[in-house]
Amino acid sequence: MWCVPLSGGYPVRFIATLLACLCLAGASQAQTLVKPGEVDQIVDIARGFGSGTLEKDETEYVRGRIDGTLYVIFFNDCNSDRSECQSLQFYASWDGVPVDQAAINGWNRDKRFAKAYVDAENDPVLEMDVNLRHGVTRGNLEDTFDWWRLSLREFKSGVLKL
Repeated sequence: MWCVPLSGGYPVRFIATLLACLCLAGASQAQTLVKPGEVDQIVDIARGFGSGTLEKDETEYVRGRIDGTLYVIFFNDCNSDRSECQSLQFYASWDGVPVDQAAINGWNRDKRFAKAYVDAENDPVLEMDVNLRHGVTRGNLEDTFDWWRLSLREFKSGVLKL
């Protein structure tokens, strides 16, 4: 006989096979985390939604374009050597584009993820903060970029009327 029954009547080989299948299924669903210091993965995801390059002045940031709209991603809550940052801030502004304050207020009242305001030069700004503390899955970060893409589109067409 090729298998030994257990007290519950299930053969050992069956249970071993079942456990192996469950382990393989779990491994195939597990996703690698994008950790706070993995800037190259963030740039790679940005490129999947348009363009994305890592820029440097006083700090590093990502400059990207989605559907023709220029935006930047700032790295915030960083350690002293900036090798790990705990959050991102997506940022877009439109120089010289008039905007109605009531439309900005309506956006902030009705939308959950991206917030809007008028800066010191009266230019409309759209921002979205993202927590990276302890890492997030690549799929989650891609979904975040998609939320940003949708927010940009809706803000431009609904608030800015562009």
